[in-house]
Amino acid sequence: MNVLVIGRGGREHSLIQKIHESPQVEKVFAAPGNGGMEALAERVALNETDSEALVQFAKDNDVGLTIVGPENPLTAGIVDVFQNAGLAVFGPNQAAAQIEGSKHFAKALMEKYDIPTAAYRVFTDPDTAKAYVKGQGAPIVIKADGLAAGKGVVVAETVEEAEQAVEAMLIDHKYGEASKEIVIEEFLQGEEFSLMAFVNGEEVYPMLPSQDHKRAFDGDHGPNTGGMGAYAPVPFLSGQYIDTAVSAILKPAAKAMAAEGTPFTGILYAGLIQTQDGPKVIEFNARFGDPEVQVVLPLLRNDLIQVISDVLEGRDPQLQWKQGYCGGVVVASEGYPGSYEKGKLLPGLKMEEDVTIVHAGTQKQGDSFVSDGGRVLLVHAVADTLDEAMNTVYQNLEVFQDSSDFFYRTDIAGQVLRSALVHKNK
Repeated sequence: MNVLVIGRGGREHSLIQKIHESPQVEKVFAAPGNGGMEALAERVALNETDSEALVQFAKDNDVGLTIVGPENPLTAGIVDVFQNAGLAVFGPNQAAAQIEGSKHFAKALMEKYDIPTAAYRVFTDPDTAKAYVKGQGAPIVIKADGLAAGKGVVVAETVEEAEQAVEAMLIDHKYGEASKEIVIEEFLQGEEFSLMAFVNGEEVYPMLPSQDHKRAFDGDHGPNTGGMGAYAPVPFLSGQYIDTAVSAILKPAAKAMAAEGTPFTGILYAGLIQTQDGPKVIEFNARFGDPEVQVVLPLLRNDLIQVISDVLEGRDPQLQWKQGYCGGVVVASEGYPGSYEKGKLLPGLKMEEDVTIVHAGTQKQGDSFVSDGGRVLLVHAVADTLDEAMNTVYQNLEVFQDSSDFFYRTDIAGQVLRSALVHKNK
């Protein structure tokens, strides 16, 4: 079949790389795609949210399956438009995508169905919100209700910082419509991890757990980003603990969505935290995590197209996973997640076996690539141990060390590796 992947970032490139392995696929289209995808997919000059034009393209080009990557078209209802046109599409409809599109919706759902998460309150008035912050103290978490490209969350260490976040969102409208309402949550202490699952209604098929690194700089310092690197699986999580997360969170969430008349089909992403009381939800997303998908899919043995077909048709995809680990590190434009310049020439990367480049914000310029976004690319490696995977990635990133145009974190998976070393030495 012909497959259309909607999106332009690292998530979509990673999907295309996996789809390209499938013997069921004749041709892959990327709308709009990026420069790094051109070796595997034909780019289509259509915006992700131009639903009607994308539907017409799918009809004209005999597209047998469309996979929607980013959250914006999902929350805008692109799946509904494809379904109404009688086209096969993978992703939640607009009503179900609210679980990511509105923090308020997600928190209310969890509260109603006893899904473990942080205590919260919702505010539209800045003075009331600031009074609540003073009453609760810090640390405390301030979240824009709507979509803010992964940047609408402030973990405030002080009351003053929390008040500034409230003002930025409710008074200065930093995230526009996304922050006309905010959610203020208690701060949860523990290790965060991500757990994605293929879902159709109440059927849930979990993937390997992964751990993302959101802060821009080493040591988990700096502002939150869309993600600076990730690895999978997560060695400090036992199989029993993951089973608990699936049975206490993912399955109840899918069941709750169905009970509310908004059944979910697609990828349900749970951003979780390991607490003394068991796993709790930090956030839900309605699509593959980025960069988590870049380190999870390389470990999937199955044909991704067959998995998606099985899920859509109500069959168990019988997920199988490779032994070992995958680790990935993001190279970002200097200044990200703030302002940055585009069009910076990328140095050549010579990839070894089991090392892959995933393009996120790049464009082709002759035989070279230039930057075209904040997160530019991710390099990932698969190895028997996490230590080997990360060492291989960092060896391949040495060409960026002396660049003033790009930066990357040098400690992805560092904390868990240090913990493992300490444990081994004991």
